[in-house]
Amino acid sequence: MGNIFTTGLFRQMLRSATPVALAAMGGLLTEHAGVMNIGMDGMILIGAFVAVAVSVVTGSAALGVLAAILVGVLVGAFFALFVVKFKSDEFIIGTALNIFAGGLTVFLLGALFGVRGTLRTQTGLPTVDLPLIDKIPFLGEVLSGNSLFIYLTVLIVLIMWTLVSRTPWGRWLRASGEHPGALRTAGVSPEGMRWQASLLCGAFCGLAGAQLALGNVSMFSEGMSNSRGYVAFACVIFGAANPGKAYLAALMFGFFDAIGLRLQDYVSSDLTGIIPYAITIIMMVYVVVNAQRRRRHAAQQQLSRRARS
Repeated sequence: MGNIFTTGLFRQMLRSATPVALAAMGGLLTEHAGVMNIGMDGMILIGAFVAVAVSVVTGSAALGVLAAILVGVLVGAFFALFVVKFKSDEFIIGTALNIFAGGLTVFLLGALFGVRGTLRTQTGLPTVDLPLIDKIPFLGEVLSGNSLFIYLTVLIVLIMWTLVSRTPWGRWLRASGEHPGALRTAGVSPEGMRWQASLLCGAFCGLAGAQLALGNVSMFSEGMSNSRGYVAFACVIFGAANPGKAYLAALMFGFFDAIGLRLQDYVSSDLTGIIPYAITIIMMVYVVVNAQRRRRHAAQQQLSRRARS
């Protein structure tokens, strides 16, 4: 058991957390816009397939990533068409999207490449060595030499925090979910903001799929998103749609996912595989219970003020 908490554990934590964090950055945009997007798992899966398929055909990981982002935007547009334009139930559309993505990728895997289960690529995302940091014992081994997008994700989190919290666009986005009538009166379309949020969410999920397939393993396998979209949604809720908090929640998932992988040497993989998802459920329960407690407290305070007046 002493071999569990090594540099490899924390490197795996970063690899596991990054696709979830990228998807969560998109999910928090739709959450602020008042749209519950549980279709992120399907978006990640499609992004992963497209990234590997294009990299196999072209021999370029960069083109694979670009294609995954573009297809993610298209899938986001499909989601927005039904949810924003036609006012369809977002839960049903998101669930249908996840099911459709699973079937579509299996079909395309056989139809285009004549394989089942797994498609491997010889190209992957580049790794980056961090000067000076790579000389620091332990910390350098964890932080240096990782996939490029592991570092870009930290930058994206900072950009997202600034965008959502410190710009007029971010205020419009939040208003589209909280006060759509007031936003429309101010001359900004709430529906337009929801469209933008959905398209950006698709792009982030496509990028998450590319990192999962090209940055983590250099292959696509059926169902490889493995409910990471749901975990990303849980991270958004747990982090109250705050980019920094959502990223920390993704790191928590990544840590327990890495723990589960390490424990496979000692415990059945069927048991260790549920560890990160069990933690996610506990996170969701905590958020719900805490929110209910705050609502009861606020209601009691309001009743007390009325009684005094």
